[in-house]
Amino acid sequence: MWLIMTALAAVITTAIWYIRSPGDKYKLGLLSLIFWGATLMWFVDHVMAYLMEGGEFFEINLDATLLGISVIILALLVWEIVLLVSDPKGVLKRIKR
Repeated sequence: MWLIMTALAAVITTAIWYIRSPGDKYKLGLLSLIFWGATLMWFVDHVMAYLMEGGEFFEINLDATLLGISVIILALLVWEIVLLVSDPKGVLKRIKR
């Protein structure tokens, strides 16, 4: 389930980034790359596990859903930290003065 959720987040983030791409002030491209990297990593993991162990390709249960939610929250947290450090609107620079 976490593969599906991360892929969906990657597609949505990429679409939003593409619409707002000329002035990527909020670094949506970075968030999109984080989600695509996680999606690719888990896709390879799922394929290798399926080829080596067999069984079901997608795990759809509560644990997998909670893992998907926590991964999306962690990616958003990392993105927000990057935004705070880069300060695209200059809000933190005004507070320091």
